[in-house]
Amino acid sequence: MITGGTGAIGGHVARWLATEGAEHLVLLSRRGPDAPGARDLTAELTALGARVTVVACDLQDRDDVSRVLDALAADGVTVRTVMHTAGLGVLAPLADTGVADLAHLVGGKVAGARHLDELLDPTRLDAVVHFSSIAAMWGVGQHGGYAAGNAYLDALAQQRSREGAPVLSVAWGPWDGGGMVDQAAVQPMLRRGISLLQPGPALVALRQALDAREPSTAAAQVDWERFAPSFTALRPSPLLAELPEVRALEPAAATAAPDTGQDGFRARLAGLSPVERERAALELVRTHAAVALGHARAEDIEPERTFRDLGADSLTAVALRDGLASASGLTLPATLVFDQPTPVALAEHLLDLLMPEDTVDDLPSADDLDRLEAALARRSGDDLDRVRIVMRLESLLATARSGTGTASAESAALADRLGDATDDELFDLVERDLGLK
Repeated sequence: MITGGTGAIGGHVARWLATEGAEHLVLLSRRGPDAPGARDLTAELTALGARVTVVACDLQDRDDVSRVLDALAADGVTVRTVMHTAGLGVLAPLADTGVADLAHLVGGKVAGARHLDELLDPTRLDAVVHFSSIAAMWGVGQHGGYAAGNAYLDALAQQRSREGAPVLSVAWGPWDGGGMVDQAAVQPMLRRGISLLQPGPALVALRQALDAREPSTAAAQVDWERFAPSFTALRPSPLLAELPEVRALEPAAATAAPDTGQDGFRARLAGLSPVERERAALELVRTHAAVALGHARAEDIEPERTFRDLGADSLTAVALRDGLASASGLTLPATLVFDQPTPVALAEHLLDLLMPEDTVDDLPSADDLDRLEAALARRSGDDLDRVRIVMRLESLLATARSGTGTASAESAALADRLGDATDDELFDLVERDLGLK
């Protein structure tokens, strides 16, 4: 018996069983013979030598499952093996998943497993295989409800196996050949190191799982060098850390050769003024962020906007970390982008690491002030960028005059107003607080 038997994965399993010599295949699905492709699949399986029965059954309805099993028994059919492939591939954030959504998502998978478990005699079974998912094994984004449903299958298999029943659960990676994966999700998965399982190798893995009789196994095609660093960027995974392939990787920090060359970024910074260094570090961050996030220009990366708002995730965070490590010669953690949440903050952090001898006591040179004065003189009095800079200077002067190194209440309030001010509010601030026209 194959639940979801007229679906893509159920069809692959049915063909394999027919090829392996299964005499009678019972394919259960909601629409039964009326399901798309059911007639062609039946003809294909029959040509392989198997007797095929296609039955409409709502696995969430215990009475309907009982009806089907009673009808089979009345025809002299004894169910010996169950392949529980039924399931839906609907994905959504857990926070957006209501009770009704969850019931729709996992009902057939969870209720179906429970109903078959209750209605079939375990002493007459050769095997029951739950088709679970790696989402339940180690977690996958947007798979909250889906992971919960599959985790139920894993737990049920382990419980029944301890009781002596021939039940096992295989946590599959995504299948190719018409599985539940939307084509738009394929490339992002490949970038993360997860490839689609081809039906042939997947069915070899199924045979291995049946031979091993472990209650819970996983079968996925993973490039651990890509997957492990991005998956553990925000938190460690004790499960993955124990895998030999992961343990063989370098520690989760990108290390580049020390940047001691004359043309290295550190050497370039040494020849710049403090202001120019800040600009160069920010340019470096924005350039590599643009590459990691798929933007055409560094200018597309807003300096004060958080990396999360710019679309960064664990994968792009690792890519950005790796690029900056290579460019700077620094050893950087995978959490770099989340520890320093904006390009400005990250640029300042890199400067602290690259030029530790430069302290906050460094002041702009006279040449720096001359350039600023000349730039301001070239701007009109109502130029908004000029207004913002002048207001910032006024706030800094107020702080310096207080002699405390911290802003007075008035200057602090002015700085807050400056940061949130609209253009109209800026002109109002100019007129009332600074007297600029």
